[in-house]
Amino acid sequence: MHVAPVGGTAVQDHVALAEIELCGDLIIAASAAEDRLSLESIDEVLKVAEERDIPDRP
Repeated sequence: MHVAPVGGTAVQDHVALAEIELCGDLIIAASAAEDRLSLESIDEVLKVAEERDIPDRP
């Protein structure tokens, strides 16, 4: 059996951590909602509209 060494050798996947945070935000929003989340609500939680409002960069 191979055990990872103890110490400061942890690898962080920033994309995976961001995805986990977004999933957590969706779970919190869904649990607080009285009904299913609308697509607009999901976009708001995921901040999709903010991304669309940013002009294209050259």
